[in-house]
Amino acid sequence: MIGSHKLKNRDHYLNQLIGFQDTEPVKVITGIRRCGKSSLLKLMAAHLTETGILPEQIVEMNFESNVFRKMSADDVYTYVKQQMVPKKRMYLFLDEIQRVEAWEDAVNALRVDLGCDIYVTGSNAYLLSSEYSTYLSGRCVEIKMLPLSFREFLSFHNFEVREIQSVFGGTHKQIVDQNGERYELREAFDAFMRFGGMPGVAEVGFDQEKALALLDGIYSTVVVRDILEREKRRGQKRITDPILLRKIIMFLADNIGSNISMTSIGNTLMSEGLLTEGKRKSAPSAHTVQAYVHALMESYFFYEIKRFDIKGKDYLRTLGKYYIVDIALRNYLLGFRNRDSGHAIENVVYFELLRRGYDVAIGKIDNMEVDFIATAAEGRKYIQVTESMNSADVRKRELAPLQKIRDNYEKIVLSLDPGLENSYEGIKSENLIDWLLAE
Repeated sequence: MIGSHKLKNRDHYLNQLIGFQDTEPVKVITGIRRCGKSSLLKLMAAHLTETGILPEQIVEMNFESNVFRKMSADDVYTYVKQQMVPKKRMYLFLDEIQRVEAWEDAVNALRVDLGCDIYVTGSNAYLLSSEYSTYLSGRCVEIKMLPLSFREFLSFHNFEVREIQSVFGGTHKQIVDQNGERYELREAFDAFMRFGGMPGVAEVGFDQEKALALLDGIYSTVVVRDILEREKRRGQKRITDPILLRKIIMFLADNIGSNISMTSIGNTLMSEGLLTEGKRKSAPSAHTVQAYVHALMESYFFYEIKRFDIKGKDYLRTLGKYYIVDIALRNYLLGFRNRDSGHAIENVVYFELLRRGYDVAIGKIDNMEVDFIATAAEGRKYIQVTESMNSADVRKRELAPLQKIRDNYEKIVLSLDPGLENSYEGIKSENLIDWLLAE
């Protein structure tokens, strides 16, 4: 339980953890702050007790709590050793462990000496960087956690999707709340595009003021703790200008889904007069901008997607795109106006593909682009995302790159308004909301 709140299920991630229970690797849960990692540890601890593990076999330590905040790696080891129950396997839940200097020494020693089943979380990819992997190479498994999917968003807000009989025969989906009130799917989707998927935001309901206060807290914590403070702790001096960092965040948020180079970011900020607060006389170098963007990716705030040449079957080094981990953070940064909704729904599709375990790239074919190539063990899918397929011009534009691809993998156009056709020469046209709700 968190306060008076009952923990909501995140079965997608819990089942992954359960699958690795009692195996040797350290289970490392990564993701942006407040996306639900601590709650996932609590769900796993609850699962253990439900399956017969004694409460005293479970040790929970949150390194952002005052109780554990000042511990050294040796203190962590000593503390756990003191909790050991003779002849019983111990289960360790170490939350935000990256705050402990040389934490990997403690975790490795607990794994080797005491045979504990270890679960750790971290809000920064630095956790799994080279320094760490030398200690635990091959001995850790990463569970990548994201904010709520659209399905989870509905569940957190206590909505249920039901098939409703239509007057004219057939069925259609509607959303029903706890009081039996019915809503159209599109209303719920628009709420998702406004309030996003941070679990804490879901807890305050559809209250924009409270949502903004929570998003402000998440933003500040990521920027201050996971980027600026961490740089100090690492003794590095790359990320020293909070104003430049904020401007780069604003630029990336405003340009999700657009082709971007590091040089273009610095030049645009300079030419638009966005760096006048400092004493800066020239644009920041591409190298400097790269360091700031890399820090934002390490803290899981933005994700980069590479381009793949479909004919040449090779990744291209030029111009990646960036997507923001939660669409509400973009609304918080740029304001709640209906801006660039095409790229915003692309953003949602990108993270849904990641959730479903796909490796995702942008496709290039001749001088055209396919929004996403989604690759998994069972094959690949080519996906275009657009708001509506009703206009002949839009249909032509979205279908053209897919028609050029000569292999037999599935080709789909996802849109909020697919029109009446459900396929064009073998290219599927699907309703985006139905696709998000599919298993």
